[in-house]
Amino acid sequence: MMNQHAIIIDGYVDEPACFGVPPYISPYIRYIAGALRERKFREENIHYFTIDSIRDSPSVAGELLKRAKITIVVSGMTVPGKYLRSTPISPEEIENIFSATAETKVLGGPIRLGFSKEGGKTASVLGIRDESVLLAQADIEAFVYDILERHETETSVYIPDHRYRSVEEIGRWGNRGAFIIKKHPDYPRVMCEIETYRGCGRREHCSFCTEPFYGTSDYRSVKDVVCEVSALYENGGRYFRIGRQPDILSYHAKDTGGDTSRPQPERLLELYKGIHRVAPELKVLHMDNVNPATIAAYPDECREILKTIVKYHTPGDVAALGMESADPDVVKANDLKAMPKEVFQAITLINEIGRKRGSSGLPELLPGINFVHGLKGETKKTFELNYDFLKEVLDSDMLLRRINIRQVMTFPGTRMYGHDELVAKNKKLFLNYKDNVRKNIDLPMLKKIIPPGTVLKGVLCEVNDRNICFGRQMGSYPLLVGIPANMPLDKFIDITVTRHGQRSITGIPYPLDINTAPLQFIQELPGIGKKQAVTIRSKAPFTDEEDLLKKIENAEQILEYLSVNPRDSRSGETILGTSS
Repeated sequence: MMNQHAIIIDGYVDEPACFGVPPYISPYIRYIAGALRERKFREENIHYFTIDSIRDSPSVAGELLKRAKITIVVSGMTVPGKYLRSTPISPEEIENIFSATAETKVLGGPIRLGFSKEGGKTASVLGIRDESVLLAQADIEAFVYDILERHETETSVYIPDHRYRSVEEIGRWGNRGAFIIKKHPDYPRVMCEIETYRGCGRREHCSFCTEPFYGTSDYRSVKDVVCEVSALYENGGRYFRIGRQPDILSYHAKDTGGDTSRPQPERLLELYKGIHRVAPELKVLHMDNVNPATIAAYPDECREILKTIVKYHTPGDVAALGMESADPDVVKANDLKAMPKEVFQAITLINEIGRKRGSSGLPELLPGINFVHGLKGETKKTFELNYDFLKEVLDSDMLLRRINIRQVMTFPGTRMYGHDELVAKNKKLFLNYKDNVRKNIDLPMLKKIIPPGTVLKGVLCEVNDRNICFGRQMGSYPLLVGIPANMPLDKFIDITVTRHGQRSITGIPYPLDINTAPLQFIQELPGIGKKQAVTIRSKAPFTDEEDLLKKIENAEQILEYLSVNPRDSRSGETILGTSS
């Protein structure tokens, strides 16, 4: 295989416990690259493209597709969302890619479970007309590894059994495949999703969830996880999320014979300390899923773990709680993880440990919460109970960084499959309720978390659209920031928060050079409207802060957001803002 080419095409994945939409790169991609390396493919002959990069430059992979020994497409959205600058691959695009290659064609990832474009729709079996395409019906990385076993000695394609990989295999493949992040179009600003374990250890599973398809919890050793982070770090990785697990608190948890295993705080301490040892200058270390039932059952152990996370992570972290419903009848009918009282306990504990504001401008660690609608037992009362629960959280001065509301997507093999009639029946109720949550819960909650005047550090400018730049901090569930001007893209800046939307904010560069700033920035300053902004602009340049205070009434209220640097008369250069 030394001189043969392989192509990995990232069609993106979004699962309950795995994310891989830019700027994230999923473990699938790295494991496949590592499996190819172990089968003697050279790094330079393993080519990686995102579907967006192929859309932007269709010819970029064209010649390679014609002569590649193997073409691998990874895709699948089991909990699809809305993405700022990426669109998951479509079935038509999959067909077109495979039609351009004559050799081995492999498709895999969560798409093996079915395909649907949006929540509330039943996933259907993906129909690929090209019969030569091989759908990996278990782990695609293991399938690729096995299918290459006999390629050197046989002319016909060997189709192996479909199997799941072992933790020992991904311990090797994760390290050997770490180089692939350098081929990501966002490199070096790539969020590496890190797997600690997968599979659900509960005796009874949520009626709709696909995570149980991976079996019982299959923990990776702390040593293996830390070694993989080390390999990524050596290849330029600086952004990490420990996200590929159903419940980070249950990593190496002790089975007690019940539905909730006992957390082991010392293992999480070992993990986080180990990551910092091998990646001392990391820029982001976040986490994802937390089972609220674990916190309710073992508050002391969880408090210790959360303190460890806050000590070793980076601020702006989010613990996503899978609540799904505040209706006890729905909880029981669908074997959901926790009752509303238990979820409230989890929210309270996470706030206790994590709500202090960190160096990024955001609180250290806040809970997020996920609701799923269309589940068995849902009635009009369910929407009322969900809203009342959120109102209680808001009125109790608890903070929620993210409220995710979606309709169930059902997959073959889950108990919800074929029982999603409530999605259509309650559609109007769902839309009205969602609108009320956004207006009456999300908006005031966001104002509490990030008051006007808050400075957010390191916002990456990503998209210019009609004189607005949209950007985000790197991290877990980053907050969308709208800057009212086109900005240089792929640059980090600090911003001052000026206004709030229901799930996003408006901000301007910090510190703002008052002598060169455009009018649309000046009028966003706290307490400054368009009329005073015009006055400020007409009296610029200012020689220093004292000159500003002398010329502008009440200017002291905006001084903390400004730099007062006279314009360089020789160059006329305008500086919109810089990142500290």
